[in-house]
Amino acid sequence: MSQTRDLQGGKAFGLLKAQQEERLDEINKQFLDDPKYSSDEDLPSKLETFKKKYMEFDLNGNGDIDIMSLKRMLEKLGVPKTHLELKKLIREVSGGSGETFSYSDFLKMMLGKRSAILKILSQQPKIYSLKKTVP
Repeated sequence: MSQTRDLQGGKAFGLLKAQQEERLDEINKQFLDDPKYSSDEDLPSKLETFKKKYMEFDLNGNGDIDIMSLKRMLEKLGVPKTHLELKKLIREVSGGSGETFSYSDFLKMMLGKRSAILKILSQQPKIYSLKKTVP
């Protein structure tokens, strides 16, 4: 018999979010202990901010961001992307390992020097203003 989670809210949803936060805190601790990131200025604060943002968009609480969650995230940030751009971004972040990316992948992107990914995120569509000239 398979167990399904009731994610309708209330106590069950609060428990799910608490478990998710514990898992992400464990990953944050690994990054805090990693000498590779020890030179990052204000690392604990950054990790806490990234954790909150990640939890906001990991809607089903399974620990991964899928293409629809990423789409919603980027639209909310004012940087909408096409389906192909989203797939490319997920491949870049996850190292080509699938259709989602994990919190660890997300942190590596945010704390690393993955400029190609950050370029994709920062590219705003160019808006040209059409002005009518009055004779």
